[in-house]
Amino acid sequence: MQTPRYTTVVGPLPSTVPFVGPEAQERSRGRTFRARIGANESVFGPSPRAIAAMAQAAAECWKYGDPDNHDLKGALATLHGIRPENVVVGEGIDALLGYTVRLVVEPGTPVVTSLGAYPTFNFHVTGHGGRLVTVPYVDDREDPEALLGAAARERAPLVYFCNPDNPMGSWWPAGDVQRLIARVPDGTLLCLDEAYGEFAPEGTLPPLDVSDPRVLRFRTFSKAYGMAGARIAYAVGEASVVKSFDKIRNHFGVNAIALAGARASLEDGAHLPSVVARVRAARERIGAIARACGLAPLPSATNFVAIDCGGDGAFARRVLAELVARDVFVRMPGVPPLDRCIRVSAGTEADLAVLAAALPGALAAARAG
Repeated sequence: MQTPRYTTVVGPLPSTVPFVGPEAQERSRGRTFRARIGANESVFGPSPRAIAAMAQAAAECWKYGDPDNHDLKGALATLHGIRPENVVVGEGIDALLGYTVRLVVEPGTPVVTSLGAYPTFNFHVTGHGGRLVTVPYVDDREDPEALLGAAARERAPLVYFCNPDNPMGSWWPAGDVQRLIARVPDGTLLCLDEAYGEFAPEGTLPPLDVSDPRVLRFRTFSKAYGMAGARIAYAVGEASVVKSFDKIRNHFGVNAIALAGARASLEDGAHLPSVVARVRAARERIGAIARACGLAPLPSATNFVAIDCGGDGAFARRVLAELVARDVFVRMPGVPPLDRCIRVSAGTEADLAVLAAALPGALAAARAG
């Protein structure tokens, strides 16, 4: 019996996902993690108002969610001082990146990103047959000049840039980002991923300019708003670019429960600053734990800290494996020289106490190995 006739793009692709989830690791290990501090989730959870709104919406989930996402788009437009037609809502930034790729990428299309940057973006590009063109990080930051140069050289219709950055936690100030935007070649679209923007120092995010069709700004409810499992995010851009998403997006993809939670999150003015403060304290604690073990935490503008383990990628992978063996879920960058680090998400005091107890033994075992 013959298998389905897959497309020439899909047929050769491996059956994989960009990240192995902690749940899959727990199933293979036969036990749960004591500290889940690897996926950059917010352990501090959603706003209580969001939880109440989602609970109420759950009773009416027999209804389809509003395919226009009207109320949430209106609330986001008010928040940012723009118009609803400048906002597109989707099932997390991952889905919005996938739609963006679908808009402009055909088999063989060059797409520019940084080597070691967010792998889910690459997943979408290769899934549509695009050709990835990568430039290296410099001093643990993405290199705007190299990205611009590659985009011009390749005549690429799409460039990905994350600020603040995942996986390193580094960032560029708003002035540098604004200069990058101003120099994006005509015919090129900049995907500016600002998923961690709420955690960044003041002066990191440039003002929104919805008149420029060369840039889409991506924001999410997964990080600071604590709704990663609800899968809801949005992008802001010039109205005609945003309207183009209606050609290909899943119009019923955003569920009604997530829409209710996101709207309520925006109405809770106290929760977000509280989360940002707790994340800042957790970053300081992670840094102290790392330094106590002789390791170097990198400066971070996100809800995680990249920790330089002081060796190469093979050594950092041993450290990670030893932490996992001690029931601590963390992750690490995937390519050199970034992979000399492990990446630890902000956790509760209890989570970080587990990390503090486990890290010295993990390091000793990794060195012995």
